[in-house]
Amino acid sequence: MTHQVRAVVARGKGAPVSLETIVVPDPGPGEALVKIEACGVCHTDLHYREGGINDDFPFLLGHEAAGVVESVGEGVTDVAPGDFVILNWRAVCGQCRACLRGRPWYCFSTHNAKQKMTLTDGTELSPALGIGAFAEKTLVAAGQCTKVDRTASAAAAGLLGCGVMAGIGAAINTGNVGRGDSVAVIGCGGVGAAAIAGSNLAGAAKVIAVDIDDRKLETARKLGATHTVNSRDADAVEAIRELTGGFGADVVIEAVGRPETYQQAFYARDLAGTVVLVGVPTPEMKLELPLLDVFGRGGALKSSWYGDCLPSRDFPMLIDLYLQGRLDLDAFVTETIALDEVEKAFERMHHGDVLRSVVVL
Repeated sequence: MTHQVRAVVARGKGAPVSLETIVVPDPGPGEALVKIEACGVCHTDLHYREGGINDDFPFLLGHEAAGVVESVGEGVTDVAPGDFVILNWRAVCGQCRACLRGRPWYCFSTHNAKQKMTLTDGTELSPALGIGAFAEKTLVAAGQCTKVDRTASAAAAGLLGCGVMAGIGAAINTGNVGRGDSVAVIGCGGVGAAAIAGSNLAGAAKVIAVDIDDRKLETARKLGATHTVNSRDADAVEAIRELTGGFGADVVIEAVGRPETYQQAFYARDLAGTVVLVGVPTPEMKLELPLLDVFGRGGALKSSWYGDCLPSRDFPMLIDLYLQGRLDLDAFVTETIALDEVEKAFERMHHGDVLRSVVVL
């Protein structure tokens, strides 16, 4: 049996997305069919539309989603029809060298659904990050579904599927922010704002938000930043040092993904401090640092993959904190939109007008 549903499709590099009818098969072994309730519009979706990931068009966009499992295939035991789930794009395999070493958050062999969703003429679709959730229903590997408390708002919960988890995890999992630490976050879009929220959750004593947009800095304050720096008006490195007794921050999280801001992060950390790169660079970018400075400043230079999260561990825990009122996921939802408004959401994202637009079905 197959299902014909509406979905947002990107047919060519840079072309506006279109709302089309697609065909979704019933789940096979190890797969799950999920009825989507909400899906955030992430910058990665725009990268796909622009051909910045690969040229495997047509793409079925959307990956930051929550919904209800409608049916499952043979051998699926972790989720069942009726479960409210957050989708994740790194389904842990349990068998690769990272998993066998007890580090499943680094899983090197994540998996997706084996069957393909298609256009009505049979053309196979490439689902963004193996999910494709700007759709009424999508087919995923069952391991991409993490069951959470049904009382959570789908619009808020789905954001843990990518950007918010990446930021919170960059602070808590990768940066190991601890009680009393000083933290600086460079770039306060959705991921950076989440890193601020994560640092606040971890008990950081000082959280310094750095951006060139006063609107984002104001949001950062609401999410736990104790200090803000507009780097159009002040030298970010000097400002961070001044706010940390002249030493630099214990942890600096770079959420932009540019060589210039990475250098700022590198020199804005204290000796033996940690730099976490969670902003995603483009392939042509190069970084140049004096090797003596890398050696002499000590500490750690880390990259954060998906916030080094383990969905089965982190998603339910963060949803519990949300329901307790300790993590304001609703603050990340700037607006809710219909499925046919994704292209307009890309425009608002480009102008920095939103933390997240969320498609609600």
